[in-house]
Amino acid sequence: MKISLITVVYNGETFLQECFNSVIAQTYPDIEYLVIDGGSTDRTLGIINQNRSHIDYFISEKDKGLYDAINKGIRQATGEIIGILNADDMFANTDVLSQVASTFTANPTIDGLYGDLDYIHPTSHKVIRKWRAKQTTYLDLKKGWMPAHPTLYLKRELFDQYGAYALDLGTAADYELILRYFYIHKIKAEYLPMLMVNMRMGGVSNQSLKSRFHALVNDYKALKRNRVPNAFLVLFKKKTSKLGQF
Repeated sequence: MKISLITVVYNGETFLQECFNSVIAQTYPDIEYLVIDGGSTDRTLGIINQNRSHIDYFISEKDKGLYDAINKGIRQATGEIIGILNADDMFANTDVLSQVASTFTANPTIDGLYGDLDYIHPTSHKVIRKWRAKQTTYLDLKKGWMPAHPTLYLKRELFDQYGAYALDLGTAADYELILRYFYIHKIKAEYLPMLMVNMRMGGVSNQSLKSRFHALVNDYKALKRNRVPNAFLVLFKKKTSKLGQF
C-alpha cells in the first residue's frame, strides 16, 4: 500500500530539515513523498536539493496559498492513501506511517483515519497543548468536534469523489473539507490511538487578532456551507473544547 505524503513549504528554512528528517526516518518503505514549494526566496530550495534523493516529486512555483499548494500535491499523488505533513511539523516517532498502513490494511472498508497531536514550542519542543482525539460519528461534528487535520489520512479516491480543498475560506479550508467529508458524505474513519505529529505553535491562523477573527468568520462560513445546524453554537463549542488541551 503506497502512502503519498505531501509537504507544502514557503520560505521555511528554519524548520524544514527537521520535517525532512522525520520523514526519512519512517520505517514504512512504500512512501511517495511530494514537496510543493511556493517560490521560496530563502534557503528553502537549497535544503530541498540536499534532500532530493528522498523526494519523489518536487515543484517550485507561485501559488494561491497553502491549500492551493496542497491541491497541487493531491493531483500529482499516486498512492492509495494521502496525508499531509506541514513544513514546520514532525512525525512524533518513526513508526507513524507503518501504523497508518497497518490500520488501513486491517480495516479495508474505512475511508480514512486520524490520531493524536501535540502542540510544541517552536524551538524548545516543550509540549504546550495535547490534542487527544476519540472514535466518533458524523454527529459529533455538530458538537464542535473535529479531528486534528495534520493527523488525517484519506483514501485518494475521496478527493475525486468529493473534491479537494476550497480556496475561498482561508485557513478554514481544512475544517470545511472535514465537514464536507465527515458530515455531508459521512465517510468511515477510524481513530488511531497514538501520538502522530508534533506541531509547532504559531500557525497562520493564530498570528494576530485580525487573523484569528478571519479564521472565526471562515469557520462559520464552512459550517453554513455544509448545512451544519446551529452554526454559532457549534463554533462556540469548537473553540471552548480546546481549553481542555492545556
